[in-house]
Amino acid sequence: MARRWLEDFEQFAIEVILERRVGRRASLLRAFLWLLSQLFRRIVLARIWLYRHRFLKTRSPGCLVISVGNLTVGGTGKTPVVEFLARTLQDRGRRVAILSRGYKAKKPPLFRRLQRKWLGLVKHSTRVVHDGQRLLLDSRFAGDEPYMLARSLGNVVVLVDKDRVRAAVGAAREFGCDTLLLDDGMQYLPLQHRLEICLIDRQAPFGNEYLLPRGTLREPPENLARAQYIFITKSDGADNSALIARIRKYNRTAGIIECTHHPLHLRNLYTGEELPLSWLPGKHIGALSGIARPESFEEKLVALGSILNVTSRFADHHRFTDKELGDFIARCVRRDLDAIVTTEKDSVRFPHRPHSLDVPVLYLRVEIEILRGQEVWEDLIGRICHPPAVRIPERIFA
Repeated sequence: MARRWLEDFEQFAIEVILERRVGRRASLLRAFLWLLSQLFRRIVLARIWLYRHRFLKTRSPGCLVISVGNLTVGGTGKTPVVEFLARTLQDRGRRVAILSRGYKAKKPPLFRRLQRKWLGLVKHSTRVVHDGQRLLLDSRFAGDEPYMLARSLGNVVVLVDKDRVRAAVGAAREFGCDTLLLDDGMQYLPLQHRLEICLIDRQAPFGNEYLLPRGTLREPPENLARAQYIFITKSDGADNSALIARIRKYNRTAGIIECTHHPLHLRNLYTGEELPLSWLPGKHIGALSGIARPESFEEKLVALGSILNVTSRFADHHRFTDKELGDFIARCVRRDLDAIVTTEKDSVRFPHRPHSLDVPVLYLRVEIEILRGQEVWEDLIGRICHPPAVRIPERIFA
């Protein structure tokens, strides 16, 4: 009950921030959040200044670190980009590890933590989601995004730790990794980045233009100057010249890549059966999701030809219960729908197979497709695969 109340309040606050709520209460909350955002701006800029002038130190694990992040909170489609980059680098001979903070992941049971330590998989409290050969944690203890990456890639080391300097050292020393992808790393300044990749959602490039907590910006747009490469995600092939012109006001030299989240197929969550996208046109479906921008997912389903009859949206990273799934299945059965469709990211947070499954539960598998900037992509991969030699220091924390 408390969890649901908190999620309802979170949804209310998001609707206030995005101007979807009107009235006195909403106006007062927006004014209060705006005051807080002015304080947040000063804190963000001061923190960056301290790192830039070396009052706060960055650490190097002695190997290549690539940050993949964004200026806004959620919704840029970062996970498929990280997967695409990791797969490409692994295929070209790099030993890749993905470092994540494991947002909303549960701490493993004490026995499991001791077991991992006895096996010597990694020192300290870093969680090993995948060791390059085996998937070791489920989505509850890994976090949905690290688990999804580990399951999809299959041969890439995936580590979870709030202290990603420690995770980076473990990846280099314990697993012999030479290329570290810092997932959601643009604001994680304690770890030294060799390359900074920033993602911008074409549909909402700079959120609502306000900083947290009044808006969705983590940093002012001018901080885009730190990026060497910029991905414009969720493009549809339309002209992005106006957005690119604005990007160039903040960053004149970064390579720009325009890409889309290309649907591949549907997969039955409980049987593993794969269905082609050609199955969707004309089908009556229900959409169930708990992501930052559910409207983008729902629009994609309609664009693929399905008839969207029932939708249910939950807060980002919501872990679905048996009752929630059962209630939604019952709604869809009453409407005589052909299927329930969710996102791949949501699918890892679904409960085990329910007792009654009178309508199939499918998830949409997507991957990144580059629309413009293929030469920039090849330049990026070349810089990573053929970097100058880096000596591993004797003492990381000297």
